[in-house]
Amino acid sequence: MKKKLMSDMAHIIVGALIFALSINLFVIPNEFGEGGVTGITIILYYLFEWSPGLVSLIFNSFLLLIGYRYLDKMTVIYTIVAVVFYSFFLYVTEDWRIASDELTINAVFGGLFSGIGIGMIIRVGGTTAGTTILARIANKYLDWNVSYALLFFDLIVAFSSYFIIGAEALMFTIVMLYIGTKVMDFIIEGVNPKKAVTIISKEQTKIAEQVNVLLDRGVTVLYGHGHYTKTPQEILYIVISKQELALLKKIVKAHDKNAFITIHDVRDVFGEGFIELSK
Repeated sequence: MKKKLMSDMAHIIVGALIFALSINLFVIPNEFGEGGVTGITIILYYLFEWSPGLVSLIFNSFLLLIGYRYLDKMTVIYTIVAVVFYSFFLYVTEDWRIASDELTINAVFGGLFSGIGIGMIIRVGGTTAGTTILARIANKYLDWNVSYALLFFDLIVAFSSYFIIGAEALMFTIVMLYIGTKVMDFIIEGVNPKKAVTIISKEQTKIAEQVNVLLDRGVTVLYGHGHYTKTPQEILYIVISKQELALLKKIVKAHDKNAFITIHDVRDVFGEGFIELSK
């Protein structure tokens, strides 16, 4: 448990640093906008030159008090760590710059850095407060995807920055936020998504045996029947990696060319043979 806690903290601190760099290296120097509380702090920086690190800490602390009621204890602890280090890194790196005047490249890398940073924090169970808390609440009670809920709330703030940064910078901001969302989704869901396969076949026993032998995967047998014929039918349910899908199709085709197969994307798989259920 202690080892996992240390690993999670390391992810949060590194994620906070990468997110802060996205702001100081790519967003502010190019006068882009941002979403959420960060977007508000950037607008205030453009207008009054208030320190983004300090303003971010104040706003996020306030929102954390609101989110405390809706988030579990560990999420709150992780969020406090993320907020403190993010504000600290914003302050420490505020004078860092990259010599690049290409707006498109800066928007791409701004989205890349923010997606990686926030994704690392959310992946281990934390948030960066602000609209991330709203996204986690939407995920918990409305079953919204965290990344797209965050994009929704961020766009509200981003569009409000139009009167400060102008139309062109707003368009680059939207591109940056979209890239950040896709990268964040990739970080949160992992680099090796699984496939859930349902197979209806008259040769289900032979197919299941070959899956056990050739793929070394377990097979769950579900029982059903055709609505019209009422004929009993065994249905195979298998979870495999994307790389194993081609071999599975060959196995099914070799035994029953008329088999009915459905394939679904699976975001998280926990249990024996996959990821240990630790939370």
